[in-house]
Amino acid sequence: MSASRAEAEEKAGSRQRLQVNVNEYKENQNIAYVSLRPVQTTVLGKTAKVYLVPFSLSNYKPDQLTRPKSLLDKNSNNEVACKKCKKAEIEKTCRKILTPKMEATSSKAESTLQKSSLDVHAESNKWQCKSTSDTVILSADVESSQDGDSDEDTTSGLDDFSGLSPYERKRLKNISENANFFASLQLSESAARLREMIKKRQPTESKRKKPKKKENGTGCRRSMRLLKVDPSGVPLPATPTQPILVADENPLLPPGPLEMNPENRDVNSELFKGFLQTWTEVSKTSSKNNEKELLSIKSYKANLNGMVIREDTVYKVTKGSISSMALHPSEIKTLVAAGAKSGQVGLCDLTHQPKEDGIYVFQPHSQPVSCLYFSPANPAHILSLSYDGTVRCGDFSRAVFEEVYRDEGSSFSSFDFLAEDASTLIVGHWNGSMSLVDRRTPGTSYEKLINSSLSKIRTVHVHPVYRQYFITAGLRDVHIYDARRLNPGRSQPLISLTEHTKSIASAYFSPLTGNRVVTTCADCKLRIFDSSCVSSKIPLITTIRHNTNTGRWLTRFQAVWDPKQEDCIIVGSMAHPRRVEIFHETGKLVHSFLGESLASVCSINAMHPTRYILAGGNSSGRIHVFMKLSCR
Repeated sequence: MSASRAEAEEKAGSRQRLQVNVNEYKENQNIAYVSLRPVQTTVLGKTAKVYLVPFSLSNYKPDQLTRPKSLLDKNSNNEVACKKCKKAEIEKTCRKILTPKMEATSSKAESTLQKSSLDVHAESNKWQCKSTSDTVILSADVESSQDGDSDEDTTSGLDDFSGLSPYERKRLKNISENANFFASLQLSESAARLREMIKKRQPTESKRKKPKKKENGTGCRRSMRLLKVDPSGVPLPATPTQPILVADENPLLPPGPLEMNPENRDVNSELFKGFLQTWTEVSKTSSKNNEKELLSIKSYKANLNGMVIREDTVYKVTKGSISSMALHPSEIKTLVAAGAKSGQVGLCDLTHQPKEDGIYVFQPHSQPVSCLYFSPANPAHILSLSYDGTVRCGDFSRAVFEEVYRDEGSSFSSFDFLAEDASTLIVGHWNGSMSLVDRRTPGTSYEKLINSSLSKIRTVHVHPVYRQYFITAGLRDVHIYDARRLNPGRSQPLISLTEHTKSIASAYFSPLTGNRVVTTCADCKLRIFDSSCVSSKIPLITTIRHNTNTGRWLTRFQAVWDPKQEDCIIVGSMAHPRRVEIFHETGKLVHSFLGESLASVCSINAMHPTRYILAGGNSSGRIHVFMKLSCR
């Protein structure tokens, strides 16, 4: 009975002590608790593991630490042996690791700490002693790693643990030595890594070494002639530099008349003399195309269908591309004249056999020949205009090229006859000015210089009936002027055609009545205007879509009228197979000239005034002739 009663009292006492411990933990509001899991702290790239255990801070003072009673009540046998050791180590560890953050712990941490405390009371005495000793060991480990004490300080501190067994003291010393070793190793590795990072961030130096200058070394030998020093060491006098003369690619030809000397034939040959005689005789033939009536479109088409091209009607006339062309009005012989960009003028007799003997090439200009006409008063004269600022007249009867007009400071673009007898000319300049030239006066100068309202003038054409009117094609506009109202200052046009959106290539009146105007523009359109009443506004009546983008290496298209059918225009084409096309003023395609011998683009075309003969010139200096077989 006494034994059972003693056991009951002992159980009641343990329950009371347990309750007191629980209440004590609830009352302690300032409890620092950290999970038993290791806390990872990174120091210079390495991780140190620190283990913390719960303890009570209710009665904590700066110089004293009260441990939970439950830790001593469970193992009364080992309390005396471990008291001094545990007290000293726990006080030392708490001073090191205690922070203000540990004093402010949430209620959740408190409940977790209470649960851990109850678990600790339920453990056996053996495990409690072991955990107590481990706590001391770990605290010493943390202290050594955080404070960075030396091995001697740590060992001296451990010698004071007289309450520990020899086995525990030996184990504690080994752990402390290992901790110090790893701490020093971590510091050395971290320092080495920092050095490597600093080296990588530094810019790499150039491997190429600069050559050292030789101060007293002997330099390379240099020629005294190049140094302009005579053998005695005296500098030579400076020689005056002479200006380098750059030869002009297209020098101007001398002023005055030039002899008609062919470049491809001998001047004194009998063949050339017969050629001049032929041109002089056929020039006596007069043309009466103005008296003819217009044919119907049906009859006109029938005549065009009979025109063919053959291999023997293709002639190589000039060196460069052809920029102008004219057909002699003779009805006996077929004579064609072509002006080239090289300044040449080629004359070709299509009736001569072999055909190579009927071609004669002359050089009356030094730059492109942009305009070429046979004189309406004397067909034995051919007038040519060039970019070089000259207008010349080739006289076959005297075999010379006379100079009609010369202005070296300007560049000419086009001209036309103001009078029917070809005595006066209107000359257009590339800078937008115009000149009136009278061939009857002595000298080679102009009679009047007019500044137009255009920045550039490409073509000039005179009205066939009212010859006081002439039309000019500028950069974007087409103007019609009255020659009687021209002033030396800026002359204003009578009418302006402003329907064009891009650069204009040409503008021409219809050949018989002048009631129509055709223009060629870079916007791929051919426009036909009604010019029957010049004094009023000229309306646009037809727009024809036509590809006029010839590019850089081809001569620009220029739509011209058929001199014997003034309601039809002739223009080259970029279509395949190559062709020359004829359009009616209504915009309908009348005919296309095709053939196996036509393998290139004919940019410049001309029709005979009375016969069905068409000549087209390409950019290689060749003439392609379409004609009826009976016309040869």
